[in-house]
Amino acid sequence: MRALPLIGATALLLTVAAAAPAQAAAVAAPDIPLANVKNHLSQLQSIATANGGNRAHGRPGFLASVTYVKGLLDAAGFQTQQQSFTYGGATGYNLIADWPGGDTSDTLMVGAHLDSVTAGPGINDNGSGSAANLEVALAVARSGFQPDRHLRFGWWGAEEQGLRGSTAYVNSLSAAQKAAITGYLNFDMVGSPNPGYFLYDGDNSDGTGSGPGPAGSAEIEDTLEAYFTSIGVPTRGTDFDGRSDYGPFIAAGIPAGGIFTGAEGRKTAAQVQLWGGTQAAFDACYHRACDTVTNIDDTALDRNSDAIAYAVWTLAAGTPDPGPSVYADDFETATGWTTDPAGTDTATAGAWERGDPAATSSGVATQLGSTVSGSNDLVTGAAAGASAGANDVDGGTTTVRSPAITLPSGGSSLSFSWYLAHLNNATSGDYFRVQVISGSTATTVFSQAGSAANRAAAWQKATVSLSAYAGQTIRLQVEAADTGTASLVEAAVDDVVITQS
Repeated sequence: MRALPLIGATALLLTVAAAAPAQAAAVAAPDIPLANVKNHLSQLQSIATANGGNRAHGRPGFLASVTYVKGLLDAAGFQTQQQSFTYGGATGYNLIADWPGGDTSDTLMVGAHLDSVTAGPGINDNGSGSAANLEVALAVARSGFQPDRHLRFGWWGAEEQGLRGSTAYVNSLSAAQKAAITGYLNFDMVGSPNPGYFLYDGDNSDGTGSGPGPAGSAEIEDTLEAYFTSIGVPTRGTDFDGRSDYGPFIAAGIPAGGIFTGAEGRKTAAQVQLWGGTQAAFDACYHRACDTVTNIDDTALDRNSDAIAYAVWTLAAGTPDPGPSVYADDFETATGWTTDPAGTDTATAGAWERGDPAATSSGVATQLGSTVSGSNDLVTGAAAGASAGANDVDGGTTTVRSPAITLPSGGSSLSFSWYLAHLNNATSGDYFRVQVISGSTATTVFSQAGSAANRAAAWQKATVSLSAYAGQTIRLQVEAADTGTASLVEAAVDDVVITQS
């Protein structure tokens, strides 16, 4: 990773908008063996040791690193291209590897810089991202994965000199070739010895720093966050601050995202409480000779390698055609949803209503004035009021229930768009959730808790299987709650759809 002044430090302390579970890939992502990734790191260490202690741009250790990665990919069936460029009077190289098949006009690209600084072998920065991506690429080949989208991997040269390799690659593309890359995943330092779990903030949900990435970046962030949520690991947002190879891609309007476990910055007390470790540098050996194979946290490397595979399998698989529609409501007309159906709601303000929402904000967006479709949605207090906190949920729970819906005898799935927004005076007792009511039994099928962090309103999509209710008549129930004091909590739902599997 390029050494630049850290900016947007506040963003590291704020919670990224938690992702709804990403749509499952048609084929489940494989577990990426940690031992295989570490073997690649050992090979890169050996290459550095044999070539003056580094794998830097213009040095023999870098070309040897490219040769090592290329040999494995060629043997696995990838179509590889070694692209050369010149910087600082030396020849640099990018390695591009395409997996045959998929729609080349809809290409998902996965990248990492392969060079080190001259001071050391660069095993965390960035052997870790390079090795993890390599093993994911080899897993694609071993599994025979044939996604709808075309898959391309890149290993960049001269990142440490200012993103020179990735810039040369993007600049070499025509406008049509740039448009064909519909997503770029960047993995730079994914095994820091005192790790954090940072995701590039694709939708600017933290409301600070450099702003969101190009349209589509939020989907990448949401997909990665869905994986970490599934293994119980919290994440935080980090800005697109220009320190790694996503830079040329987002400058070209290409959606981007990725994982970062921290560099020379120091882990705060709050981050130690969140992730463990110590109040010290995320990587004390950053850009130093001690960035060797011993400078890796195995747990972080293992988790992040699996997260990369999950993102590749999920995002590249394409979206299956939905089955026949069983039920749909975009809330443009009244269709029989009932507020406080059991007469047990306790909220004193911000009750659910169908309406045209007004935008509100208090440092971050708290209620969106835009809907997913049309002009109406289900929202907790549609009017703006005198201040952002005037019509938010206060004093307890507000509930809204759908009309009766008869499900088919086969499988079906529920999808809906949603958001939960709150300020850092919220607590884990605040929530948004969706329940299925069958007979007298209410079962929570989706839940998002609040937290003591700013969470900006941002539309997300969730998908839930309803196959357990095949042939039954059900109702959907949506709840939002502010159970604490002086909290600012808002929620909304739009485009509720049930389709037959």
